[in-house]
Amino acid sequence: MYLEHLSLTDFRSYAQVDLKLGPGVTVLVGSNGIGKTNLMEAIGYLATLSSHRVSTDAPLLRFGTERALIRAKLVRGEQSTVVELEINAGRANRGRINRGNPVRARDILGICQTVLFAPEDLALVKGDPSNRRRFLDELLVSLMPVHAATRSDYDRVLKQRNALLKSARTGKFTAGHEATLDVWDQHMARAGAELLHARLELVERLRPHLNSAYAQLTDGSKEAGAIYRSTIQGVLDDDGGPAERLAEGSEGVEDLRLLSVEQLTERYVQAFAASRRKELERGISLVGPHRDELELVLGQAPAKGYASHGETWSMCLSLRLASYYVMLDDTRTGGSAPILILDDVFAELDVQRRRKLAAIVAGAEQVLVTAAVDADIPEELAGRRVKVVPGGIDGEG
Repeated sequence: MYLEHLSLTDFRSYAQVDLKLGPGVTVLVGSNGIGKTNLMEAIGYLATLSSHRVSTDAPLLRFGTERALIRAKLVRGEQSTVVELEINAGRANRGRINRGNPVRARDILGICQTVLFAPEDLALVKGDPSNRRRFLDELLVSLMPVHAATRSDYDRVLKQRNALLKSARTGKFTAGHEATLDVWDQHMARAGAELLHARLELVERLRPHLNSAYAQLTDGSKEAGAIYRSTIQGVLDDDGGPAERLAEGSEGVEDLRLLSVEQLTERYVQAFAASRRKELERGISLVGPHRDELELVLGQAPAKGYASHGETWSMCLSLRLASYYVMLDDTRTGGSAPILILDDVFAELDVQRRRKLAAIVAGAEQVLVTAAVDADIPEELAGRRVKVVPGGIDGEG
């Protein structure tokens, strides 16, 4: 799959901009702060309905406007699709496919698939667990858009359950609330089990690609791995009863891969019961996918806190490459290769890592790269050049 045309209206710094693209490598060159990243952010947003730079939609709208529009023409084999996304202030975003009737924004998920590399990726290793959970969920939705509803359902139930628990802290919790909490426990157990089951399967698919990608980017002297840590095992022992947190370094979490959604649902119900007193005291849900961790391991040690700066960058890049390889696996069953976006990444890397990363991605169907100067781009990524200037595109080489 490749992006043939991108049009933005009132998105970030652009009142209006049109960018023609094609297969292969395209490098967008322009001074820092000129708007290159805004173009890449728009493509990534079209693919995931989220930005890699901000957590809310408000900054995406050009200052003083109430609506932004992203329009893209995507080519997959012999078929082309025009997809539009309207980002609205104060109301739900809307999508449109091939100029048809408006649809929910999440109905366009899966049409545009991207893997985006950016300096913000350092948070995947150095940041808190929410960054790694988001990484998993965005990839999950890219592969299977139906999981956008899974995640939305879980977030909705979690919000309701937390509201009830908060009532307990303010002294407004009654016997009636207790019965209502039991009902929400069931809803949250089911939604949480579906999300956990999907994440565990995804981590299994990612793990070999992560190690392979890390070896490609480095001298291969250390293995890279990932372990999913579930809060279920913070309150249950191996028999499903209440227990203290598992010992540090325990691999028992891997047993969860053997459980069905129904079995995981039951484990969550038991976990909620075991942690009920603590949750009522603190007024917050302590068990569930929203508190899980994807632990990244380099050699025998956790990457966070132990990896050098260069190793941290290699791990971040390897996670993104692993995502790309997982998506390529899907292409063999009728999917489509994602668009690779490298947003100002090469300026952050040493010469050796630049060349290795460039050699790996150069053969992708479409690679979009941004850089402040041509010198940042390795020779392996020779391709079309586009000059970005304030407010638009100046021309192409």
